[in-house]
Amino acid sequence: MNAAAEAISPPPTVDGAGPSAATGPAPWRWATALWRRRWVRFAILRGGRLLVSLWILVTAAFLIIHLVPGDPVRAAMGITAPAEVVEARREALGLNLPLGEQYVRFLGGLLRGDLGDSIGSRLPVGQVIAQRLPATASLAGLAFLVAVLVAFPVGLAVAVATRGGRRRRTELGFATGSVLLGAIPDFLLGVAFVSVFAVGLHLLPVAGRGGPATYVLPVLSLCLGPAAILARIVRVETLGVLQTDYVRTARAKRLPPHRVYLRHALPNAVTASLTVGGLMLSSMVAGTVLVESVFAWPGLGSTIVSAILTKDYPLAQGVVLVYGVGVLLINTVVDLALAGLDPRSTVGAS
Repeated sequence: MNAAAEAISPPPTVDGAGPSAATGPAPWRWATALWRRRWVRFAILRGGRLLVSLWILVTAAFLIIHLVPGDPVRAAMGITAPAEVVEARREALGLNLPLGEQYVRFLGGLLRGDLGDSIGSRLPVGQVIAQRLPATASLAGLAFLVAVLVAFPVGLAVAVATRGGRRRRTELGFATGSVLLGAIPDFLLGVAFVSVFAVGLHLLPVAGRGGPATYVLPVLSLCLGPAAILARIVRVETLGVLQTDYVRTARAKRLPPHRVYLRHALPNAVTASLTVGGLMLSSMVAGTVLVESVFAWPGLGSTIVSAILTKDYPLAQGVVLVYGVGVLLINTVVDLALAGLDPRSTVGAS
């Protein structure tokens, strides 16, 4: 009787999860082994969170037009536009359909890469965005690169100079200066730079996108504040690393200072700085909206401001989607990079 029961008993389980991966089908064994990897599980959970966030973003972007008081088509075309023209335009945009049907059509258009047409120019929104996106991407990307190249050396140097409570005046000056730069809005920095370097000293162009000189003031306006904040984070993290045993051991071995600080201290201070850097890049992408308006930069920032002023809500809707998707993707990439650099960050996903 016991032998018969053993013959028909189910295979052993792993953590009560069903058949053992060793005796199950090959796809089940492969999936189970993959799921047991903590980093893979972390990436899958982050991907699921990204999909949910994208759905919320798309839904919010869809509701932009419908939450605007009044008729957006009438607002965009003006009060003098004939009623039949306005009605024809509403029908062409699909605004006469039930809300649920409009939402389904909107999702279908997104899957096909169709963001609709601009009310003002009547050009496809995707075409307008494709023309303006490179200018914004180059501005935000260059500003982020400059901020990182400035913040890490400055933060490391100040940490080394002020470790152990030394050079109090240097520490006070660095803390005060970084707080002030981080508190000033980037568009105010842009206005000040234009007033001093473009209008006053005639050293740089006032506005527009052209040669390398036109990038100087917009990039500085975007990167100075984030660079100051990131430098403070790098300094704090580096001070903590300099107190660890392995750094003391490296000093005891009389290794050259550049090896101690660049090879042992700096890589271990990158984790928190990387997280802040990802948030910083997201804020730079959003900050281009006002900075581009200050410098008449032909990017998405000036486009969305113009679309809002002219009541071109489909165009504003498309630009909001692009900005939102960009921020979500940046945060997801930072999470995955952080998990790769520091496996301890995946513990919460276990």
